[in-house]
Amino acid sequence: MRYNPDELFRSTAPYYARYRSGYPPEFFDRLVARFALDGTQQILDLGCGTGQIALPLAPHVGRVLAIDPEPSMLTEGGRLAEEREIDNIEWLVGDSYRLSELDLPDLTLATMGAAFHWMDRDAVLRVLDRLILPAGAVVIASGGKPETQTPPSWNDTITAIRTKYLGPDRRAGSSTYSHPEEGHADVLHRSPFSNVETVGWTWKLERDLDSLVGLQFSYSFSAPAQFDSEEQRAAFERELRDALTEQFPSGVFPGNIRTEALIATRS
Repeated sequence: MRYNPDELFRSTAPYYARYRSGYPPEFFDRLVARFALDGTQQILDLGCGTGQIALPLAPHVGRVLAIDPEPSMLTEGGRLAEEREIDNIEWLVGDSYRLSELDLPDLTLATMGAAFHWMDRDAVLRVLDRLILPAGAVVIASGGKPETQTPPSWNDTITAIRTKYLGPDRRAGSSTYSHPEEGHADVLHRSPFSNVETVGWTWKLERDLDSLVGLQFSYSFSAPAQFDSEEQRAAFERELRDALTEQFPSGVFPGNIRTEALIATRS
């Protein structure tokens, strides 16, 4: 193993905060309207990262409990909240496996983004059933099923260079990442939150070279901590920049972003 797993997500945090695309405004508008968010509710953002869900939702609720196991993610989220003058988010170190040990209040919503696929999903939903108010919901936001996504034209270039430096496996934590075979919707259907509405949006995003390269360091499988040395990481970045510049001399990298939300309530 070429890295310390404990440093993996820590090394991605500043890149995650700066370069992840987040979610479209329509996603948050949907939640505000659907659950009549009026500045009084308490919500949980579990596996919050640097606040891609917590920060946009905070102005619409009374309090956001933003929980993540990686303190550096919370530090970056807190910095972004301060920059945006948002003061109703509590950034808490914790994880889904110890959720029942936290002294959490009654909740209107529990939101989860990409972190849901790392969790024991059935167990998390059982705990949330004890916390979420009768009219509340679990909301899972993702890019949808991988087979429904069309990779951008620059994806093969990045994959080839990443494979050259880090190998073909997408290493994550102490193992390798693979998308769960069972979809999130199937897990929700057998949970207390079995009434599942699926909504989605596709939106265009153009990145410049710095943003696209920085984005790669926000992923666990190409995190800075994955590399044997800073020299190797720098060589990877140089080769990536050269290849992408040759492929896209304009310096503009267009792509479509897909956001899919599963809004799950009790039947």
